[in-house]
Amino acid sequence: MRYTKFFCFLLMMVFAASAFSKQPKDKNKYGVYLAGVSASFTDSLVYFTDVQYLDSAAVDDKGMLIGRALYSIQLKDYLEQKQNGKNRTCFMFFSRKKKNVQKELKKLKEKYTKGGSLFLQDVNAEFKFEKPDFE
Repeated sequence: MRYTKFFCFLLMMVFAASAFSKQPKDKNKYGVYLAGVSASFTDSLVYFTDVQYLDSAAVDDKGMLIGRALYSIQLKDYLEQKQNGKNRTCFMFFSRKKKNVQKELKKLKEKYTKGGSLFLQDVNAEFKFEKPDFE
């Protein structure tokens, strides 16, 4: 009987120690491939960025890019300053796999070239997405 109580106590301690020693998972998964597209309703020119890897970008639990609006603002500001692109709508494609982003861009480029009325242009290679300041 004495050994049974000791064994049960020891077993409870092992379970308690293992439950508390488990490290919490990092809820954000870092490292994302990004690509931006900029279009305008008043212009026939559509800009595409290269697929870029950002190790500081994070995806939340639901698979959404944290600060995705700030990345599109970076592209919009760059096009307004360097390319004189006013009133542009910028949107982001992102994934943890480069192949997925490339596939989405390919589909979008095919859709834009299908009509023949839009011109596709790559954004200058000097443009790089940066980690935004969350304030």
